[in-house]
Amino acid sequence: MSLDPTKHQDWEIAEDAEKNMKTVYQLGEELGLEKEELLPHGHYVAKLDFAKIVKRLEVKPDAKYIDVTAITPTPLGEGKSTSAMGLVQGLGKRGRRVIGAIRQPSGGPTMNIKGSAAGGGLAQCIPLTPFSLGLTGDINAIMNAHNLAMVALTSRMQHENNYSDEILAKKNLKRLDINPKNVEMGWILDFCAQSLRNIIIGLGGKMDGFPMQSKFAIAVSSEIMAILAVATSLKDMRERMGKIVVAYNKNGDPVTTADLEVDGAMTAWMVEALNPNLMQSLEGQPVLVHAGPFANIAIGQSSIIADRVGLKLADYHVTESGFGADIGFEKFWNLKCRFSGLKPNCAVIVATIRALKCHGGGPPLPPGKPMDSAYLEEHVDWVEKGCENLVHHIKTVKKAGINPVVCINSFYTDTKDETNAVRRLSEVAGARVAVSEHWHKGGDGALEFADAVVDACEEENNFRFLYELDTPLRKRIELIAKEVYGADGVSYTPEAEAKAIRMEQDPELAKLGTCMVKTHLSLSHDPTKKGVPTGWTLPVRDILTYKGAGFVVPVAGAISLMPGTASDPAYRRIDVDVETGKVKGLF
Repeated sequence: MSLDPTKHQDWEIAEDAEKNMKTVYQLGEELGLEKEELLPHGHYVAKLDFAKIVKRLEVKPDAKYIDVTAITPTPLGEGKSTSAMGLVQGLGKRGRRVIGAIRQPSGGPTMNIKGSAAGGGLAQCIPLTPFSLGLTGDINAIMNAHNLAMVALTSRMQHENNYSDEILAKKNLKRLDINPKNVEMGWILDFCAQSLRNIIIGLGGKMDGFPMQSKFAIAVSSEIMAILAVATSLKDMRERMGKIVVAYNKNGDPVTTADLEVDGAMTAWMVEALNPNLMQSLEGQPVLVHAGPFANIAIGQSSIIADRVGLKLADYHVTESGFGADIGFEKFWNLKCRFSGLKPNCAVIVATIRALKCHGGGPPLPPGKPMDSAYLEEHVDWVEKGCENLVHHIKTVKKAGINPVVCINSFYTDTKDETNAVRRLSEVAGARVAVSEHWHKGGDGALEFADAVVDACEEENNFRFLYELDTPLRKRIELIAKEVYGADGVSYTPEAEAKAIRMEQDPELAKLGTCMVKTHLSLSHDPTKKGVPTGWTLPVRDILTYKGAGFVVPVAGAISLMPGTASDPAYRRIDVDVETGKVKGLF
């Protein structure tokens, strides 16, 4: 008997369920895996040798492919991972052979205010502690590979500053003439550490490095995480790793990891990380965990590799995109599907009555503070007004030619009239609608949700991209801003416009994809603007080059690649039972 989620925290529910969870050997047997394809990390977590699995099953037809996205969330989150797990469990209850793919959480949000992203209530991915605290080391491998590139860069700058061309030649080094004021990369750390956003390194004597301004970003925003998400093989990853632009020389030419001769060693750190991680839902369905979060500052997708494995091992494969359909789904649509060649059958848009009230005129929902009591009361007018945001996202999914299903992630405080308003307005917009009680009832509460998704998957669709790769960069940005965000147009800082012009004139850069960086809390660049803002222009202040990942990164608004830690972070409540060694208080 599962614990009541209204009376117990998520970590307590997970700990109780873990007493009876399947071993990875049982999961492997149910999936039909061969012995050498399962790489156990203990009894309840394993990696899968994706190359062997995909090769063995290459002629097997793919499963139905389902992406889970959401409306524009509040800072509290609207349960997208919870809904993905609920759908997996609901399909399981219907007797469907199903696998989920979700993203590995970052230590930043886990130790801050958002939690571990394993889901919640009776719809979770377990075991919770390894999921939340490093799993099999993928993010650690990314940090080591990324920071090794910075070690190579800074040491090279020091040696070039200290030695003549003749001495460098004796050391078999060619002068790269790196411009210390034009370094693209910084260092990474998997915590929210605002004090490291801007730093000075190399202080001391000439043996202590090269003095220069530098920076830290959160680990999962690294280009190497993006490469993990989009790579299709070890060969593909190795080729991408050498294309990473670390800095520019004094002539403005890029200096890559290959120029620094560090790309091979970086790839060596990532070999094991390329295999997806096998876990399970609270009800024992297999779940693949691979690649990282943060669709607002990164690509924010579970990996192509995990999806290819899931599509071969199941009849229904549920994958996850970060935040709302304007961010995560847009990148799934125009980047991930383009790189993978895969076409989805259905997209789920998760909505909550709480978030719709917020978009429809309800009071602010600041993270880490008690929720205003108005959200516990019926406000059908707020819900109806907030549905403008939901309908906007439905239209975005339909522009991709994909069948949308709205999942009303049910809270026990929702009223019938509020729910009926969402159903009515969503159906008018052309979406199937399901009310799902997976948080409170697990798979049994997600049967209507599962049925709606199955129906949507059986319907023909007309998948198409928003833009082609020969579309000029500024035109692409304009298309995304107008067609997906609802902006009137785009403005650029002089630096960003100069970069855009240079990229459009470079035959190699001109063909890269476009990965936008924008707040997730609004369709616009301004997190305070709720609903569907009108009469605004998207301000692009910079454009980064992720040549290895295969896209350029326009940065809109004041968003930072290193989030900050709040005044009441989760780590204050996380501890260890010294008698059992069990972690408590994760979320």
